Amino acid sequence: MAHMKLILTQEVSSLGEPGDVVDVAAGYGRNYLIPRGFAMLWTRGAEKQVELIKRARSAREIRGLDDAKAVASQLEGLRVLMRRRAGGSGRLFGSVGAADIATAVREAGGPELDRRRIEVRDPIKTVGEHQVRVRLHPEVSAPVDIEIVAS
Repeated sequence: MAHMKLILTQEVSSLGEPGDVVDVAAGYGRNYLIPRGFAMLWTRGAEKQVELIKRARSAREIRGLDDAKAVASQLEGLRVLMRRRAGGSGRLFGSVGAADIATAVREAGGPELDRRRIEVRDPIKTVGEHQVRVRLHPEVSAPVDIEIVAS
């Protein structure tokens, strides 16, 4: 199996952070990472750029941390009410997932959230109070309280 050495230009989960040098299967790099702008081919010249990417990353993360804290404080004061069809026992018809929660948070006046950052341990299937976590930054996650009422 052919491998290639790449430098990540964006975070790729389970692979690394921007500026990391990674060794991946040639097809994965050529057909996925490079065309989507997640990585560039490794060269000696590019190795020098890695240092710039890493410095920019640390500057960006500090700004990102402040932004994440600001979003976390917005989320903490938020009351998210969702109306769903439910049976007599309080069980929902269907379940509430991360995409539904992202929409409900936005409709409740909260920030636009990426559904992939919303952690729902088990799909929500009952009416009542529920809490989910939103991963905003490697060091910041915020709880979001959701109340589901039968419609």
